[in-house]
Amino acid sequence: MLRFAPSPTGDMHIGNLRVAIFNYIVAKQRGEKFLVRIEDTDKERNIEGKDKEILALLELFKLIPDSVVYQSGNFHIHQQMAKQLLDKKKAFVCFCDEEELNKEREKAKKEKRPYRYSGKCENLSSDEVEKLLKEKKPFVIRIKKPENNIKFKDEIKGEFDFSPFEVDSFVILRKDYTPTYNFACAIDDMLYDISLVIRGEDHLSNTPKQIHIRNSLGYDKEIKYAHLPIILNEEGKKLSKRENHASVKWLLEEGFMPEAIVNYLILLGNSFEKEVFTLDEAIEFFDLSKISRSPAKFDIEKLKFLNKEHMKRIENLSEYLGYHKQYEELLKIFRDESATLKEIREKFEAVFEKAKDDEFKNEREILKKEILENELEDSYDEFKKRVSKNTSLKGKKLFMPLRELLINQKHGAEIKDLYKAMKPYLKEVVKTR
Repeated sequence: MLRFAPSPTGDMHIGNLRVAIFNYIVAKQRGEKFLVRIEDTDKERNIEGKDKEILALLELFKLIPDSVVYQSGNFHIHQQMAKQLLDKKKAFVCFCDEEELNKEREKAKKEKRPYRYSGKCENLSSDEVEKLLKEKKPFVIRIKKPENNIKFKDEIKGEFDFSPFEVDSFVILRKDYTPTYNFACAIDDMLYDISLVIRGEDHLSNTPKQIHIRNSLGYDKEIKYAHLPIILNEEGKKLSKRENHASVKWLLEEGFMPEAIVNYLILLGNSFEKEVFTLDEAIEFFDLSKISRSPAKFDIEKLKFLNKEHMKRIENLSEYLGYHKQYEELLKIFRDESATLKEIREKFEAVFEKAKDDEFKNEREILKKEILENELEDSYDEFKKRVSKNTSLKGKKLFMPLRELLINQKHGAEIKDLYKAMKPYLKEVVKTR
């Protein structure tokens, strides 16, 4: 089984969506199940409703999970496992208060060395522990650091080797008895029989800790890992969650199709025989082992190109956008000159708004009267000939105000094409000007 494990603490980042896509694809390729595990262990940071939003987005992107579970539902198991480690002397109770630990962190920072737990509580006697517990002194549970190096092979990045110093004696159960991220994650990967973990490389330092937890519990089934390279912004820095195009919600609001976003994120930093493809097509040729190890730079222009290509594939554009079918041909014209669905909508909505530009106001009024008081010819050439003759308007003073009457813009598609598409409802549109 493969899993996508988002936290309901904010809007979905495109890096998270890429992780979900790759897990879904590989699960389908291997004939395994795709699990969505909502990692809601951090009560203070959880945002109500974000879990539902995540699941709705996955459905929109056609990344349908075989099952959905909530990590908080396994708290009792996490606690049992922590007790098991205590009983095996693989973990210990730590009574160090936060103020004391912060001083040690500050000291390490000043000395320009990585902070590591001092080990102060690791060798407390049973009597000392019992005494402190009776005094109701708050405590956490820490796992003992490994005795040997933690080694593993990443499916993308190759071999890794972490020393005990790098892993450290880290907290697995907080003072409120809730599990820390690494502990809950490691236990749940065991519980759900996860075979491969595909996630961002920002989790790389967590991997040896999670392997160490499972080793300490005697879990001997190998879980493989693949850490995806980070996504960079256009300046070559790590793409921040604060940047607009890092948000999946923002991309959708800007009119990028789910199919195009999926296409782009699969293509990002990689190369395949074809550039434009669907999720189902990607399942046929995607190869996780051939993903680039290097960070990939986010290119909004490339996404716009792919979006245009996917918009061309929409068979019934008016139905897709929620408009009457009589506007199909006009919407297709706008599609050809737009990069996003939002642009198409803006151009279409402008057609039914009152003209605001005053440069050709008089010419528009002359043309408006001419159109409303006469029958419309079938051919644009005949229409133009009659209008030009009756109004004496020519060149720029004919075409620009005429285009403004049609679509409320000075520049745009050929008037010939617009006239043909809009003839059935042209008079209604002209009345709004």
